[in-house]
Amino acid sequence: MMTLGLSLAALIGLSLGLLGGGGSILTVPVFVYVLGYGAKESIAMGLAVVGTTSFVGAVGHWRQGNVQLRAALTFGALAMAGTYGGARLAAYVPGAVQLSLFAVVMLIAAGSMFRSARSRSGPVEAPKPGRSLGMITLVSLGVGLLTGLVGVGGGFLIVPALVLFGGLDMKQAVGSSLLVIGLNSYVGLAGYAGQVTLPWGLLGGFTLLAVGGILLGIWLTRFVSAAGLKRAFAVLLVLMGAFILYKNREELKAPSADTSSIHTLQQETS
Repeated sequence: MMTLGLSLAALIGLSLGLLGGGGSILTVPVFVYVLGYGAKESIAMGLAVVGTTSFVGAVGHWRQGNVQLRAALTFGALAMAGTYGGARLAAYVPGAVQLSLFAVVMLIAAGSMFRSARSRSGPVEAPKPGRSLGMITLVSLGVGLLTGLVGVGGGFLIVPALVLFGGLDMKQAVGSSLLVIGLNSYVGLAGYAGQVTLPWGLLGGFTLLAVGGILLGIWLTRFVSAAGLKRAFAVLLVLMGAFILYKNREELKAPSADTSSIHTLQQETS
């Protein structure tokens, strides 16, 4: 299992390099279901891996002129506030609930990728300035909250937001999103301080393999069809999201059963 988990690290980096997102959606399930860590530890480790890998990827895209610093920092500053809040909130949320929310986000991401793969690549009509500012603020805070709470970097939301409301083209949005994901992930990791203990040795090896994957992914962006890749990745997300919901079905039922028992006991004693 350890060998499989480390092999999948390169796939996580590859996804980030090609799509500007998706790596964190793979990272947490690998740590939970392949390497056997708990939900909270896996989310924190996922933030560390994706944060470091994304920064390396952002440097690669920067060299190609695909990072718009102003747009990335504006989006990132708002998202980081939501990320830290989400990470602190995670202390009060059961691990099974976090994983189930994670699975729902995976299914939403899959739908988003299916739609973007079908859409034609053409000029995007610029939104009105007021609407642009309001929407990018909401999306930034929402992405940040998800990053902190369930460990999702949010590239599948950041990339279209930067295109639609930031005026960036697709390559610039992918490169800029990696910088935002890196900032978000490290802030989220700081929010988990004191909640979990991390295996830094394993984390270092996993991260190095993911970094190799993202460098390969950046190089492959010149040759790979983005639409075909998104369709394949969306199918993977649907399968993994359904699997996570299935695995956590019993844990989600348990609280409701306990609540029902308490309610019945209260009725008997009253």
